[in-house]
Amino acid sequence: MIFATTGTCEPFDRLLHAFDTIELDEELVVQHGISPVRPRGARCVDFLAYAELTELMRRARVVVTHGGVGSVLTALANGKRPVVVPRRADRGEAIDDHQLEFVRKLAATGVIDLVEEPEQLGARLATAHDGALRVAPDARLVSELRDYLTAAA
Repeated sequence: MIFATTGTCEPFDRLLHAFDTIELDEELVVQHGISPVRPRGARCVDFLAYAELTELMRRARVVVTHGGVGSVLTALANGKRPVVVPRRADRGEAIDDHQLEFVRKLAATGVIDLVEEPEQLGARLATAHDGALRVAPDARLVSELRDYLTAAA
């Protein structure tokens, strides 16, 4: 099963439309938030309780998420190396590129798979195995992320 989450605050139609261009041979569950887009063939839910969200992440072969800190860290905390598609300011999906900056830092350490353009998602999913996180914690990364989040606050 592939589980995709767009978060709850803003629509991420560009990501959801990308699923319609991909041939999947497995179940797709999508938490779409306030977006009106429903990928064909997907089991779609608007919002999930946190326990349901984490259970779906644990059961998923692959977790696809936007670049929100909460969603990315929840996937990591549940043992998944997520495929992350960040919202972009130049596409009107965010007020700035904080998601892009955040996930590029994480991608450089190897804890996530970054897909900057949803059009590339199909190729990434075709090569994804089980999405399990197989890297050791990096103290330097934790320190840099703490500094980054403190400066952004």
